[in-house]
Amino acid sequence: MHKSMLSLLPFCLLCLLTVFAQPAPTGFTSLFNGRDFAGWKIPEGDNGHWKVLDGVPVAVIDYDAESEAPKDKNLWTEREYGDFVLRVDWRIKETPYINPNVPIILPSGLHKKNERGEEIKTSVPDSDSGILVRGGSKSQINIWGWPTGSGEVYGYRMDKAMPPEVRAGVTPKKNADKNIGEWNTFEITMRSDRLTVKLNGETVIENAQLPGIAAKGSIGLQHHGGKRDGKWNSPPALVQFRNISIKELK
Repeated sequence: MHKSMLSLLPFCLLCLLTVFAQPAPTGFTSLFNGRDFAGWKIPEGDNGHWKVLDGVPVAVIDYDAESEAPKDKNLWTEREYGDFVLRVDWRIKETPYINPNVPIILPSGLHKKNERGEEIKTSVPDSDSGILVRGGSKSQINIWGWPTGSGEVYGYRMDKAMPPEVRAGVTPKKNADKNIGEWNTFEITMRSDRLTVKLNGETVIENAQLPGIAAKGSIGLQHHGGKRDGKWNSPPALVQFRNISIKELK
């Protein structure tokens, strides 16, 4: 074999291992083609911090948590959706920020307190992102490093105006996250104002009510975090997403 052809072998092998995007499951429509951001609205002024990277076996949406967009830094679908089942793979790349203010979350959604009535805080290596549904930040299904696990709806759990059953309903039943750096899979179902979240095949949120949620809206991938003097001052969204698909429900 000619030397020039031999030099191309590693590249050709990589091409065989890498595909742009896996086909969507039967009945689902892909929201990410593996090549570019067709169907998505890149934040104005982002300057390339949301990007598409080749991956093995499929391409990924990669974020470095440093979008330069002056306003909304989240990545949103162009289309709006009402009732649906959304499937998405995600992983936290790393957790360089130590979060010193992580509470112990009780099944009620409230925070555990000490004998003086003060919330107990723990320190956790943390990254923070999420899936935003129906166009709002309050209805965010969390991705993070907290011991309670991913899948909770922070905006509703922390809203003291919400009934106890709502705050308990959006609190994960279990921590089903894989280790940092490993891929996880969400299956998110929205029907009317009811939310069910499966994480890696485990139901962590079941038929939780989200009072006041919009009937329809875009789906977003969340930005979180920032730097001061070159250092992270809150948990950064150092995340990747792949195999994003949706089935609209009637």
